Amino acid sequence: MKQLKVLAFTHQQIDLKDLGKFVICNQTLSVRLNSVREKFDIPEIFYIGTCNRVEFVFCASLDLTPAFVKDFIQTLDFCIPADKLDDFVDKVRIFEDEEAFNHLLRVSCSLESLVVGEKEILAQVRKGYETCRQAGFTGDYLRLIMSHIVKTAKEVYTETKISKNPVSVVSLAYRKLRDLNMCSNSRILIIGAGETNKNISKYLQKHKYSNFAVFNRTLSKAEALAKELNGEAFVIEELKNYKKGFDVIITCTSAVEPVITNPIYESLLNGETGKKVIVDLAIPNDTDPEVLEKNPVHFIEVRSLQEIANENMRERYQELVHAEHIIEQNINEFRPVLKQRRIELAMREVPMKIKEIRNIAVNSVFAEDIERLDSDSREVLERIINYMEKKYISVPMVMAKEILVNNS
Repeated sequence: MKQLKVLAFTHQQIDLKDLGKFVICNQTLSVRLNSVREKFDIPEIFYIGTCNRVEFVFCASLDLTPAFVKDFIQTLDFCIPADKLDDFVDKVRIFEDEEAFNHLLRVSCSLESLVVGEKEILAQVRKGYETCRQAGFTGDYLRLIMSHIVKTAKEVYTETKISKNPVSVVSLAYRKLRDLNMCSNSRILIIGAGETNKNISKYLQKHKYSNFAVFNRTLSKAEALAKELNGEAFVIEELKNYKKGFDVIITCTSAVEPVITNPIYESLLNGETGKKVIVDLAIPNDTDPEVLEKNPVHFIEVRSLQEIANENMRERYQELVHAEHIIEQNINEFRPVLKQRRIELAMREVPMKIKEIRNIAVNSVFAEDIERLDSDSREVLERIINYMEKKYISVPMVMAKEILVNNS
């Protein structure tokens, strides 16, 4: 795996706000990658960009010194002030050869993610590679690397429990809702238009829920979320006047006092008596305890969900040893695969060279001798030459593979 290189800008060394400086948009990707490829004579390269890491994967005969890293960053034309550049260079993680391959496997198997076991990273790595492949920045070597990365990640996600149980409160809350078997036209009131409620709304919309009313202290934010959900928007003060009924309340605000008091809850019921659902993801809770005491409610709260999330995360970390064993096995499997491919590439000119030798022998060196042969003799000679040509093409490849297998 010589010549495989990775420059990694990650959440482990760089603040997430600063990490954004290294993100490359699709519109400028080709121009910027081409600039480093030409300057540093890099045959193959691809770029990975996620919310918590930016990485450049390439193959080249280069020493990744601090001077090179600095030049690399400057060539990519990032908006880094000159007085901060050396600081960023010190924070770049450098991986080479087999260590680089091991790093890519760990990243794609989500062992290096902010949340261990999140499968999204594999899709992001594949997307980054595919974008660069289509733009002509990768070749046979990185194709082999990427193929084995995908194989390894699939084995880890299939053979371990590293991604089995959800660890985000939002995904756990959605699963709790799903288990209640609500119909898709359930009336859902969303109180608060922050990131948490936006995220759970995406889950609901993805699974065909469509009847939303959004309440928020700032009407413009309620309107923005309601527009995404094809719902209605209200200021939060309108809760006490809302008379369209509901089946589910999802609430997450920054209020220090309960938003859903018992009088407001009973007003929202508008005479309905069935058991409703409240998903309260706020700390402290937005729901007054009196609501739960006086009304039949399926109550899903953030504290209980967080306990489940923490337990699931502990289970994921217990799977790390198994995942790392799978990665080690795949690295060992890949070494002979890579050697075999190098032999195949080195030997692929053999058929052309043999045909060239045949043509020179028949048409030049022995042309006069062949001309003196009768037709039967020429036919026999032609069959002999064809037989020998095929053998000369196949035998070196077979021998090379046997040597490779025996050495392995």
